[in-house]
Amino acid sequence: MITYEYPFNERIRTLLRLEDLFEKTGYFAQSDGQLEHHTALVTLFEILEVAGRADLKMDLIQELERQRQTLLAYRNNPDISEEALSGALYEIEQSSASLLAMTGKMGQYLRDNDWLMGIKSRAAIPGGVCEFDLPSYHWWLHRAPDVRREALLGWTKPMVPLRDAAAIVLRLLRSSGQRKSYAAANGQFQLNLGGTAAQMVRVMVNPDDPAIPEVSANKYFLNIRFTKPPAGEIKARGCERDVDFDLTFCNL
Repeated sequence: MITYEYPFNERIRTLLRLEDLFEKTGYFAQSDGQLEHHTALVTLFEILEVAGRADLKMDLIQELERQRQTLLAYRNNPDISEEALSGALYEIEQSSASLLAMTGKMGQYLRDNDWLMGIKSRAAIPGGVCEFDLPSYHWWLHRAPDVRREALLGWTKPMVPLRDAAAIVLRLLRSSGQRKSYAAANGQFQLNLGGTAAQMVRVMVNPDDPAIPEVSANKYFLNIRFTKPPAGEIKARGCERDVDFDLTFCNL
């Protein structure tokens, strides 16, 4: 199944973006190629921009503490594995401690690096990191892959607590809902939420079914319009047939 996630608020939207960016940075940093390492660095600059929200760290700390208190209520519950519960609590406590140990503005150590900020400003210009624009960066890209990789990991490591905390919150969020099956008549689906609180909805579609969900929602209604995959059309065309899909509402 292909899963499409639609966040209902800016906080979850930010966490999903960070998850995607950290995954890409980690993937490209493990490669040996110059182009892959350039992509990893540019993606790290994107993380810096997304993580620049002043309240992001405190939001994560508060959410982790709320989840810790929720899990503590399951102590001595015969239906809950004490080993699994203790492991989850330990993970949350370690993540919170790591976030609290982060001082200053998120990613300030990168902003204080004039060389990196010079690359960042040029990278925003199409073709702006050619060797005649940034000869020192061109030299760095010709260093041994292990040298470049060590540098990339060193620049990323101080923000790993942010990555790990976001991963915990998103994992708990995704596991919070009940998956149900529905059908969209003629590619259109609407569900009355009646003011039900939700932070994210997950739409799962068979990968062999050429239907792409376009989601819009508020606390009262969820609307899904399925469109056909682009095949040279200037404008997306709606599916004029029934589409089967699964739906999960997630809320912490």
